[in-house]
Amino acid sequence: MKTLNRIAPLAASIAIQLCLGIAYVWSVFQTGIAGSIFSMICVLLTVPALTVGSILGGRLGAKRSARTVVIIGGAILGAGFLLASFVTPETPWFLWLGYGVMGGIGSGVTYATTIACAQKWYPEKKGFVTGLIVSALGLGGVLFTPIVEKLISTFGGAQVGEPKTFLTLGFIFLVVCTAGALFLKNPPQQAESASPAAPDDSLAPGQVLRDARFYIIAASMMLACMGGLMMIGFAKPIAAAKGLAETATAGVLIVSMCNSLGRLVWGAVSDKLGRSGTIVLLLAGSGILSALVGAVGGYFIYALIGLIGFFYGGFLSCFPSLTADLFGPKHMATNYGMVMAGFGAGAVASSYIAGYYKNLAATDISLMSPAFYIASGCAALGLILMLLLKKVPAKKGRGS
Repeated sequence: MKTLNRIAPLAASIAIQLCLGIAYVWSVFQTGIAGSIFSMICVLLTVPALTVGSILGGRLGAKRSARTVVIIGGAILGAGFLLASFVTPETPWFLWLGYGVMGGIGSGVTYATTIACAQKWYPEKKGFVTGLIVSALGLGGVLFTPIVEKLISTFGGAQVGEPKTFLTLGFIFLVVCTAGALFLKNPPQQAESASPAAPDDSLAPGQVLRDARFYIIAASMMLACMGGLMMIGFAKPIAAAKGLAETATAGVLIVSMCNSLGRLVWGAVSDKLGRSGTIVLLLAGSGILSALVGAVGGYFIYALIGLIGFFYGGFLSCFPSLTADLFGPKHMATNYGMVMAGFGAGAVASSYIAGYYKNLAATDISLMSPAFYIASGCAALGLILMLLLKKVPAKKGRGS
């Protein structure tokens, strides 16, 4: 197999995932027009829409090429931002439907499909390649934050520049996803056969839904991500309440960078240590770190924020690879989309729990500690589930 044949789909997947990182810059829009039209609804719509999109992308991938699926996903994503560009305070549903629903579905369709395609080209480095791709999604937030801020400023500033910014982003996403999709294709059959989970042993989605292991890893993913999601959403106010208001924005950058780095590092570690063992280690570390949020003060809080982001990133690179290991590569995009239902549930729950305690805390951040204690307990429960996973017998698939 020529090296170029493997690099091209990987590079294209990375470029596409960078665009999907737009979800991490939502806070930039909240100071403008989005701040006055119940923008939290967008977040609540995006997470389930992302899950639906991942499943839809997997189903489409079973009948169409990865190239076609990504073009469709990019078109939905681009059209969503085009629709969002028509938002006004009187028509908030343009934002909810465009950014929230269509943006989430389009991202989900492309997200799972690019991961599944790249894994097939690198079966011997599944964890590393998955980590590399999803780390690009994390870096997308870092890349697009200054771009979005500059666009809003150029187009007239807050309350004025956001609609044109949505329009510009929609065009960028459409072009990048379409161009990147041209380089996506599945490898020759012999490349897939080198995978530890041969195609003939792959479980179809219907079989996966009858497999107890699916419910264990979906629940584990829901429990695992709670602490990281809370920190991503509240890194800035936590730092500010710790007496670091002047540099609190650094918390957002730190958690984003460490999140991206964690995806890459832990994905590679999982190739050596094994997926389940790595996730158990991540759960133990995440649980301990979450329990320390209330106790750490001063600039040490930035180190804690970074570590929580670093461990959280590992979950997002290990669970896709674990899904492929357990259920095979053939229907990976669909199967992982179903596993992501657990992530979606965790995102909604963590947002509600952290928001509730943040409202109680106001400027006394110690009152927010119970939210992270809950996240720590969830990590402990997830660890128990992952240990039980090894005791559940594997099912044999028919690859259909």
